[in-house]
Amino acid sequence: MTQTKPIWKRNLYILSIAVFIAGIAFSEIMPFLSLYINTLGDFTHQQLNFWSGIVYSGTFIVSAVVSPWWGKLADKKGRKPMILRAGLGMAIVIASMGLVQNVWQLLLLRMLQGVFAGFISNSNALVATETPKTNSGQALGTIASATTAGTLLGPLIGGALTSIFSYRVTFMITGGLLLICSALVLFFVHEADFTPITAKKLEKTSGVIKSLRSPQLIFGLLLTTMIIQAANNSINPIVSLYVRQLLNNHGNVVFISGVIAALPGIATFLVASRFGALGDRIGTHKIIVVGFIAASIFFFLTAFVQNTVELGILRFLVGFSDACLFPQVQTMLTKNSPAAVTGRIFSWNQSAMYIGNIIGPLLGSTVSGLFNYSAVFIVTTGIVLLNLLLFRINVIRNIQK
Repeated sequence: MTQTKPIWKRNLYILSIAVFIAGIAFSEIMPFLSLYINTLGDFTHQQLNFWSGIVYSGTFIVSAVVSPWWGKLADKKGRKPMILRAGLGMAIVIASMGLVQNVWQLLLLRMLQGVFAGFISNSNALVATETPKTNSGQALGTIASATTAGTLLGPLIGGALTSIFSYRVTFMITGGLLLICSALVLFFVHEADFTPITAKKLEKTSGVIKSLRSPQLIFGLLLTTMIIQAANNSINPIVSLYVRQLLNNHGNVVFISGVIAALPGIATFLVASRFGALGDRIGTHKIIVVGFIAASIFFFLTAFVQNTVELGILRFLVGFSDACLFPQVQTMLTKNSPAAVTGRIFSWNQSAMYIGNIIGPLLGSTVSGLFNYSAVFIVTTGIVLLNLLLFRINVIRNIQK
């Protein structure tokens, strides 16, 4: 016991640094991805929008499909090898994006990036299995905070790098950052408590399900993840357009949109680990319920804002409700899953997250096109309340059994 505790704490420290750097790497190329695509051909406005959408979503679609397979391998070979596989694979793939000559090559590499995805999810899985369950909420909250911080800094760093160098060089620098992450994991992370799956029954999905104390609770949490991501991402396509409407086409729309887009992440970074620790003490499911209620209030009020200051305040508050949701769902998955299948469960959760990432923007774009921007926030409020109802049915009732 005296040896295990320092190991899990050291793993948490190193992986927090690694996912922070990885968060920067993954997000720093997003602001200029459409601009890079525009340099790869002579596109009309409609064609550029089409290619931007498909190149952006290609990674998520592939990841949603292959993640369960990688999760199965993680339970057999270990989470550390899967982190290294993801880090090294994506380092090569993203660096190669700086060498493409047409949009088809970029799309292929973005899809290949999806094949190698899993750096952050496997880091979460390793922390979840190595950390005592009484500390898992705080540990996963710390990882979430580090990831969020990196994701927030990424666009700023990416913009600076493209200004100093070029789009192509920035892709190569991003690959270098992921190599650094991989080196940190290779030399400083030790997976001390891993026991590979040997039971044949656990190699099949049906065997994993049978090993769960409450399959309905686990699948209820996976559904919760998908809807959380769909709700949060339904806002993304229209934030800058909503800002422009509130400003009446006056002022620096791009800058203000960027600040408002970053505010939820700042709030999440500040409190995720604290909410995780509180959940360890009073019950993680209680934190999630509070998050749903708060999110529904904040989203609903956002539909009626009159200026960008009010919008910014409410988006900042949404970050607090976010901190009550996704990291805490991961904690509940950890506390209610056998350690032997944690990799599989976390990979299913990652697939659910990616599906939500795909559904959300489509939903937001459709609602805003049919109605108006305010309607997106009202519909999102309804989605959050539906998620709360399903959470009570699928999760809370099974906790109390």
